[in-house]
Amino acid sequence: MVYLEKLGLVSIRGDDGERSALIEEIMRVVSALEAQGAEARPVLGTTVRLGPKPDDDQLREPRNFIPPEAHVFPSDLVAIRSALRAGEIPVLPPFALDSFCRSVRIGANDVLGALARGMVEAAALDDNDMKSSPRDPHADYSQDINLVPLRLMIISREGGVPSYARTGFPHLLINLTSEYDYIRDTYDPSWSNEKDSSLSNLSLARTCLAYMPPTSSAIMVSHRSPSSLIANLITNKPAVSSSLPHALLQGNRKLTRDTPTLLRRGLPIQVIRSLADVDKAKMNYLLETSFKRTLDADAFYKRLEQNLDFVVVAGDYVGAAIVTNEPSPNSSEPVSYLDKFAVLPSHQGDGTVDFLWVALHDESYGLGHLFSINPNGGKEGKGEGRDLVWRSRDDNPINKWYFERSSGHMRMGSWVFFWCDAEKRLRVEEGRRANAGLSYVEEWEENRLSRWADVIPKIPSVWK
Repeated sequence: MVYLEKLGLVSIRGDDGERSALIEEIMRVVSALEAQGAEARPVLGTTVRLGPKPDDDQLREPRNFIPPEAHVFPSDLVAIRSALRAGEIPVLPPFALDSFCRSVRIGANDVLGALARGMVEAAALDDNDMKSSPRDPHADYSQDINLVPLRLMIISREGGVPSYARTGFPHLLINLTSEYDYIRDTYDPSWSNEKDSSLSNLSLARTCLAYMPPTSSAIMVSHRSPSSLIANLITNKPAVSSSLPHALLQGNRKLTRDTPTLLRRGLPIQVIRSLADVDKAKMNYLLETSFKRTLDADAFYKRLEQNLDFVVVAGDYVGAAIVTNEPSPNSSEPVSYLDKFAVLPSHQGDGTVDFLWVALHDESYGLGHLFSINPNGGKEGKGEGRDLVWRSRDDNPINKWYFERSSGHMRMGSWVFFWCDAEKRLRVEEGRRANAGLSYVEEWEENRLSRWADVIPKIPSVWK
């Protein structure tokens, strides 16, 4: 936290403990921070109020969302605003004011949830006041504080949320909107012996991010990984991209039991298999905005009527991956072709690209793996994966990203052909051979490059 303060990133800390020792603990934390050169301020009064906020029952909350058992009015944030304006770290005890004006102890997560919501609401009121009243051109506004929280840092002994797909190692990136319920449902009870607060911290992140701006993120990090925390604050990205091939992730030395988990509010992910269920107007806007070209819609959808396999859609068409089955004259099995992969520019960098690619993996070349069982409306991991092929112009700036995620590539003229090997088939064969290992080219892979090269270049352009 001292490092964060030196970077100009002032944090708000909430501590839990027995009431009789809370004040002493708050002062100990403040003293420890100041001993390391940081400026901290104990906020010993009650900042939050017990119970739901008036009129909360009229709000539409996400499914299974439990709001914090406390709330904050803008006038309650005077002490926090003052500390932040002075560049100090406010340290709060988990107290709340009940309806009888008594200070009572509540859960620290409820305090943080109430603060996240209250600070966002207070910042909105500040913004409205600023817009409604003319600004004095001679006034000094340098001390104005924007209360909107941008990051939530959950620092503990436990670190990230363990994942069954990584044999208990932490999740790298979580899309709370689409993965929250599934992570809780698949959480191994044995993990609670070492990580007894992982699920409550996961719930805390979901609560706070529900009120914070969509671009905000949360990180669950071990106190043993200060460098990971600093790296995340600079990049706002996970330690390792979750959309990289699993073979690279499993052999990556950066992945340990202390690897942090990055969490975002995220977007719902759905898999569509019928062209009739695709919102063509929204799809057109997405493709034309992403590629900055005009779509020949009639030709595009006429081709999809014949060849569409599935479409993965992120949110309200802020991203989409379109996969087709391209007939192959020399094989009874069609070529699985990634026809379009697009994300709106406004959502590039907020995790949508990784969320979309992971869903594409689970529905295509990663199908059949245990870690591909995701409730996105698709096959939920059931079936056999197939090689996925796509092409990209050789001057496409996204090619570096494709190189990292593909199993191989081949250059042909002004195009680069990429492919991802069907993972389950290779994994089964590798296990069967034990120490013998896989061949450079397996029997079922022979002549596939020539078959793809015969099919893919003939796919017509859909741009005007």
